[in-house]
Amino acid sequence: MQVYKFGGASVKDAQSIKNVASILQKMGYKNTLIVISAIGKTTNALELVIHNYFENKSQLQSSLQEIKKFHNEIILDLFTNENHDVFKKVNVFFRELNQFLISNKSPDYNFVYDQIIGFGELLSTIIISEYLNLRGLNNNWVDVREHIKTDNYYRRAQVNWNKTQQLISSTFNTSVLNITQGFIGSDSNNFTTTLGREGSDYTAAIYAYCLNAEQVTIWKDVPGVLNADPRYFENAQLLNNMSYREAIELAFYGASVIHPKTLQPLQGKEIPLYVKSFLNPQDNGTKISKNSLLNPIIPCFIVKRNQVLISLSSVNFSYIVEENISTIFSLLHQYKMKVGVIQNSAISFSVCIENNYNTLEELLHQLKSKFKVVCNQNVSLYTIRHYNQMAINKIETDKTVLLKQLTQETVQIVTI
Repeated sequence: MQVYKFGGASVKDAQSIKNVASILQKMGYKNTLIVISAIGKTTNALELVIHNYFENKSQLQSSLQEIKKFHNEIILDLFTNENHDVFKKVNVFFRELNQFLISNKSPDYNFVYDQIIGFGELLSTIIISEYLNLRGLNNNWVDVREHIKTDNYYRRAQVNWNKTQQLISSTFNTSVLNITQGFIGSDSNNFTTTLGREGSDYTAAIYAYCLNAEQVTIWKDVPGVLNADPRYFENAQLLNNMSYREAIELAFYGASVIHPKTLQPLQGKEIPLYVKSFLNPQDNGTKISKNSLLNPIIPCFIVKRNQVLISLSSVNFSYIVEENISTIFSLLHQYKMKVGVIQNSAISFSVCIENNYNTLEELLHQLKSKFKVVCNQNVSLYTIRHYNQMAINKIETDKTVLLKQLTQETVQIVTI
């Protein structure tokens, strides 16, 4: 069994979808599961629908129509028969989405977000499934929500592994080509949940674990795992091999090529992960496996922008000790802040966080009742694995450094 994952960039338009079929024909698709993200920028477009649902009802239908138009144009490029079943199947999903927008009574943003955002993956997979059938690659369309069960922590749901393993083991047909959605699952009430942004990689790993897959391949618009994001760093280099541990470290610090949760289930069963280019599918790409040494050993750069640096100090110059730190972390958890780096001294405590849930003001209000607070917004957090002084100089040049922390293999620098 092998698992392929195609992200939004690899299915961004009709030509890209045709390329998916070509990759399968070249690389083989026997005993294969394909996990697919939403087409192109559909997730962003659905986020606009969600925004309009809450904030700008007059633009709600127009934003929805833009998504429908975009998908219909792709379908028309792929299917010459205007009576093909794909049109009906896509329209069913749009009717379901519209019905939810009309009938929903919940004011919970995170719940609404998850019920709407997953339609991107449902639409992409039904279109691609029908196109592969048209090309002679007969396949079985699978609703991932019938397999991956989670709690109801909407937008960052935790997988119920026992239930998920049971459902996949008892209902999954491994003898055919299967296609399913990344990123989404469902809770015990069958409401849609999501696994976090970029969660399609994680979906592939969940299926691979439960199916005892031989390997997982993530298809990207880059040659493999690079030592830096080419959007932000020049002369990024391909990393040919690395261990699970190294990849987990990079993912933890925010390397965008791999979802932070993806590697843990793969490591548990020693399933190798390949990251390859969908433009050059026969190139080697990057292999991530057990006890594989980083090759080449060079500094690896990660940047996370739009971060928040909060610096706390005690009101009466007393020590920041375990009780204070416990309070701080309790508040960070309560307001769903993702922590990037922490640093503390006798009377101060600094933390760099992501304000993904827009709860910063509430958090600051609570912190100011207990500490002196300095808050810097829109800072950048740089992480360098296997750093050297030249790599540090590259980051610090022409920037103001607010925080710097070094360990044996990693340096983290917060700048404005």
